[in-house]
Amino acid sequence: MNSKSSAISCESVAVPSGISSGSGPDRSQSAPPASRPRTRRVRGSGLALAALGVLCFSLTFPSTAWALDGFGPWSVTSLRTVLSGAVACLALAVLRVPVPARRHWPWLAVSASGVMIAFPLLTTLALQTSTTAHAAVVVGLLPLTTALYSSLRTGTRPSPVFWVAALAGAAAVIAFALHESGGAPTTGDLYLAVALLVCAAGYGEGGRLARELSGLQVIGWALAVCLPLAVPAALAALLLEPAHPDVRSVAGLVWVAMGSQLLGLMVWFRGMGLAGVAKASQTQLAQPLLTLFWSVLLLGEKLPPAAPATALAVLVCIVVVQRART
Repeated sequence: MNSKSSAISCESVAVPSGISSGSGPDRSQSAPPASRPRTRRVRGSGLALAALGVLCFSLTFPSTAWALDGFGPWSVTSLRTVLSGAVACLALAVLRVPVPARRHWPWLAVSASGVMIAFPLLTTLALQTSTTAHAAVVVGLLPLTTALYSSLRTGTRPSPVFWVAALAGAAAVIAFALHESGGAPTTGDLYLAVALLVCAAGYGEGGRLARELSGLQVIGWALAVCLPLAVPAALAALLLEPAHPDVRSVAGLVWVAMGSQLLGLMVWFRGMGLAGVAKASQTQLAQPLLTLFWSVLLLGEKLPPAAPATALAVLVCIVVVQRART
């Protein structure tokens, strides 16, 4: 997923006034009528790319569960970064992708640490004790936590409707988690809660950067920054954790590296750049339900009755939050 993973609205993380988008003044308000069909086509392409990214993200948890059959959690996290980082560096060199400006690097570091290091590690640790269906419902709160982060980041004051919907969504997930764990949060729930916070920051800053940089620039250089840390971490993890790779576990590892962490994030950020963050992020509302579907199809999990009901409740709350913010 990942993260993902993560997922997700970050429109209100606005570009500070001192940062130029590099595209000159905004012409969206004064576009001539002849340019409107082209604008609609561009936005349609952006939404299609964003939807492809969400499809990639929805397979992250089931693929991670597959990878954990043959590798330890630290090995899965570090190896996915090594694999995706190596491919990203090759693409950066072959395509001669420009290096981001100095002012972009602090925010690239925030995005990388949240989306490519902390979130994959925390969710992988959580999946050792939680089902993918359970994790999908809890992480379904990610668009809400991203909205909260963006509000704090920009100093905006959301409407009362925003807060009511956000708290209702959080209450639904907390009630689900407590019901499934017998009245007390599990260690996996705590991992997922922290993952929501760090990934919200990563998506928020990544979405802001996507207004100035291409998707490959954001993802490629963020992975390049992580690679020098991931290689020694992977070697240490493989020495300390028993590994019994088979076709299923290797396939899961390859997917979370290439599908979720590289392809998924690249098309996701590109989609946000074309369609706009607010519109593109709406496509991620379907991610928890898609993950529930994959958990049944690929893992044979039996969904508790509360899982789809809670996912739908969270989806409704997120839609209300999105409308309250625009």
